[in-house]
Amino acid sequence: MFGRNILRTTALVGTLAFAMSAAQAEALRFWTTEEQPARLAKQEAMAKAFTEETGIEVNVIPVTEKDMGTRATAAYAAGDLPDVIYHPLIHVLPWAEAGIIDTDAATEVIEDLEESTFASGALNMAALPDGYAAVPVDGWTQMIVYRKDLFDAAGLEAPNTYASILAALEKLHNPPEQFGFVAATKIDESFMSQLLEHVLLANGATPVDKDGFKGFDEKKLAEALTFYKALAKASPPGDLYWKQSRELYFAGKAAMIIWSPFILDELAGLRDSAPPTINDDPTSKELAGKTGVVTTLSGPSNKAGAAWGDIRYFSITNDADTEAAQQFVEYSMSEGYMATLSIAPEGKFPVRRGNAEDKEAFIKGWATLPVGVDRKAPLTELYPAETITQIVEGLDTASRWGVKEGQLSLASKILNSMAINRYTREFIDDELSAEEAVAKINQELAKIK
Repeated sequence: MFGRNILRTTALVGTLAFAMSAAQAEALRFWTTEEQPARLAKQEAMAKAFTEETGIEVNVIPVTEKDMGTRATAAYAAGDLPDVIYHPLIHVLPWAEAGIIDTDAATEVIEDLEESTFASGALNMAALPDGYAAVPVDGWTQMIVYRKDLFDAAGLEAPNTYASILAALEKLHNPPEQFGFVAATKIDESFMSQLLEHVLLANGATPVDKDGFKGFDEKKLAEALTFYKALAKASPPGDLYWKQSRELYFAGKAAMIIWSPFILDELAGLRDSAPPTINDDPTSKELAGKTGVVTTLSGPSNKAGAAWGDIRYFSITNDADTEAAQQFVEYSMSEGYMATLSIAPEGKFPVRRGNAEDKEAFIKGWATLPVGVDRKAPLTELYPAETITQIVEGLDTASRWGVKEGQLSLASKILNSMAINRYTREFIDDELSAEEAVAKINQELAKIK
């Protein structure tokens, strides 16, 4: 197995035989979906540092994310796959089944870096019966963003369960000065789909099993829809999506919202295009200082809870120069890991927490990376340690419909149909009972293949 020890040996010894073989070998080809110029430049710099340490050249090749699936399938058919691919979760298990990626090589890398150093949720989403399909690199989890100052003043628990959120609505919902929540209700927006999947996952409600569509468990779905209706009733009227959610929270008129971590720098006044308006200073860090986050939410039928996660992976292909590709992936996840995460720290949480010497080395390093657009500051200057811990720990419970069942593609079609959104909105508007909404959702989704 070629891993950390091999990497150290090549770096320290640098034998003539290795140098000659590296010079003769073709450069590794690395496909990446991070194609924006600034992000591409950081990956090229990291690849150059790897070359200087090992003598192995790396060509960094940008590929548009929406084209990645067709590009990989065509390259596989032509016997011309790159060596390493950085890609989203949706491709992991399908590529493993199709034989596009070398799952043994990925498993060896994870074992050499030590499985215990990775977030369990990120590993679970790439798990196979005898190993892992790909190496988790980074990710983010959707968050409940809340006014911690108001919660503390009211003696409320953190909003990490259906019950604690409902209790907070009772005390903090006071329209029009302040709404308890801003739930997504615009049925043709994927934002509503994403929030509903998060809320339903939290209660263990899923529409698929390993054989395909199985229908939602009626009790779990009814509980989740009833909870979401309570969120919507504590929200402003109208068709709401991410825009109103952010605007109302930034103005100090919402106690809770659900958002991605890309809001973290905006909350601190680091992005001119989305300034907080809670006071007269658009660069103020006041709102960030008053904000807490929750990633893992649990419902009454799923005490363990779940977090909605978006994870990215390194895959080593079956056409790769395997040993060199493994070295590159290991370097990217160890010596080069801070460079990997620095591409966009607010949306690239460290799925590898640390190493043998320090189990939290990469968490600590990541928290010091600057975030922001028009102004920059590290998360450690913006949020307390407990908030940073909450952000990272969500990766342990990160999940998505259909991942462990091998039905992510079907689950995506189910979400994209907007049927769940449509009937949930009819239930919110009191046009359907909970039982009728559950029945209609299951009937409609059963038609999707």
